[in-house]
Amino acid sequence: MLIGKIGEFGLIERIKKMVRTDPSVIRGPGDDCAVLRFNRNSYQLFTCDMIAEGIDFVRNENPLLIGRKAIAVSISDIAACGGIPRYCVVTIGLPKNSRVETVDKMLKGMLDICRIYRVNIVGGDLSRLNRLTIDVSMLGVVEKRNLVLRSGAKEGDIICVTGRLGGSIAGKHLRFIPRVKEARFLVENFKIHAMIDISDGLIQDLSHILKASKTGAVVYEELIPLAPQSASRQEALYAGEDFELLFTLSKQEARRLLSKKPSGFSIIGQIVDKRFGLQLVGRDGSRRIENGRGYRHF
Repeated sequence: MLIGKIGEFGLIERIKKMVRTDPSVIRGPGDDCAVLRFNRNSYQLFTCDMIAEGIDFVRNENPLLIGRKAIAVSISDIAACGGIPRYCVVTIGLPKNSRVETVDKMLKGMLDICRIYRVNIVGGDLSRLNRLTIDVSMLGVVEKRNLVLRSGAKEGDIICVTGRLGGSIAGKHLRFIPRVKEARFLVENFKIHAMIDISDGLIQDLSHILKASKTGAVVYEELIPLAPQSASRQEALYAGEDFELLFTLSKQEARRLLSKKPSGFSIIGQIVDKRFGLQLVGRDGSRRIENGRGYRHF
């Protein structure tokens, strides 16, 4: 059987069924981060992300920004669980004819963003590949009371996003800001029920929350905040690479959030009973059932 027949998420489910963990693992495969025992008050977060030439960037893009993105996507995963990024190791696969100056620029991009978020690069590996590929494994920490997973959404919850969506193809995917500050503001001041970062598209990533939480959702198209670079509302719904936070919280907590008049947060819908599925309400009031489409590797 070919991987294309079962697709990316079918393959992930197949792998999850084969993996067994011991009691030190609080949460294994299936979320933005693995959650591990750490100390009395905190959990350790562990994530990894790979970016590859031709998929996540193209050859003529700025090496500094490619290196920055390689680190930023893992920082975004840590943020999605409410945590603080701490340490990472970096594996780089390089074509044999790569220029040393290109590697220097990629490393500078990595070090610049690590400095901003106080992440330590503590090791890694080098290998020869036909296409430039960078894999980052990152450790973070989160207080037990502040951990947020995909599985906590409840019927009646309000669905919110940070920032503005769409426009990643225009270069935003290389310059996005991991929402650690926003995530920490949320978990330290509100009871957040579920959260994920938007990497594969709003609709598809919301579907991950709904599946994990066994719920449905109604999303209002006119409420979705569009980035200036976004070519269309369709791009904001399905294109991905936004790396904004998508989260749910109760109506009471949503009112509290709005009462503080914070910038950069938008309400886009509500969690409903599972039997309603994921419904998108158009600007004309029409409704359609979404099947969770978005970017998939296979």
